[in-house]
This record gives sequence, C-alpha cells and structure tokens, in this order.
Amino acid sequence: MALKATVFKAHLSLSDMDRGLYQDFSLTLARHPSETDERMMIRLAAFAWHAAERLEFTKGLSADDEPELWIKNYSDEIELWVELGLPDERRLKKACNRAREVVLYAYGGRGVSVWWKQNQGKLAQHDNLTVIELADEQSQALAALAERTMQLTCTISEGQLWLSNGHAEVTLDPQFLQRHPSHA
Repeated sequence: MALKATVFKAHLSLSDMDRGLYQDFSLTLARHPSETDERMMIRLAAFAWHAAERLEFTKGLSADDEPELWIKNYSDEIELWVELGLPDERRLKKACNRAREVVLYAYGGRGVSVWWKQNQGKLAQHDNLTVIELADEQSQALAALAERTMQLTCTISEGQLWLSNGHAEVTLDPQFLQRHPSHA
C-alpha cells in the first residue's frame, strides 16, 4: 500500500518590503512521504520570496517534469521555475530550456559546495538560472517551525527572509552562487 501525502495548512502573513507586497495567503502543502520538514519549509520560504498572483505549488516530488513552484502565464508558458536541493545538472538544463527564469534553492550543508564545484561550469552557460545557497543551520532552524497547522508571519527586506510562528523565529540569508539579471 502506497503511503499518502501529509497535508499541512499554513496561514502566511507576508510583508515583502523589497517589492512592496503586503498580503495574507492561506496555503495547503502536501508533504510527499519522502519529503523532510526542512524541504517542505524551504518550499514555503521560496513561495514567500516569489509570491505572486499566479505562483503555485506543483506536484513536486510526485512528478519528474515539474518544479516545486512555478508561475505560468495565460498562454501556459512557464515564466518562473523554482527548484530545491541539489538536482542533476541535466534537470536544470531542461528547466532552463522550458522556463523564462529558473531559481534553485540549494541546501544540504557541505554537500552544496561539492555539488557546486561539480556543476558550476555547466550551469554558468544558463543565463536564465539563479542558484541560491541556504545555510544548513538556517534551513534546519526553519524545519523546526513545521507544524500541521501554522500561523506564520514573514518579512522580507534587502533579500533576507524573517519567518516567525509567534514562539520562534528564523532568518534566512540567501547566498547567491549564480545570479540571473532579474536578481541583480
């Protein structure tokens, strides 16, 4: 018998000072049985960083040909493809060929630097790709905020993301390994 996804509900009150976006979101996150709290919460943080009317969670780990989040335009073209982890370079190449902009949130401690050394040359060929490293201690602290029902306050200022559940708070300070011109 296949394991089913666990459903998490999050009310996200977002204040994005960088973009002048102030909005509340009621989100439903389906956590795949193989997904960790850390990965799910990074998906939630990525949603906050890219919040937009047409931004949506996809099937994620349940589909090989979809990112974690995307924005599609009215012609069904992919405007933004958001990926997580340390994917194979071929997957990112395929994403860069399908989407106008691709953003990867790389996490996993020291594994990120090893992965980056192996892939940096090939990934530099994609001018529509941004690669952002999230520090291990920050992503681990983010994972600790995961609950089945969450009331979260998020503030984004100067690229930093601050997330609080009223009892604990986490700051994510993204480090750009490769930057798409729209993130300059």
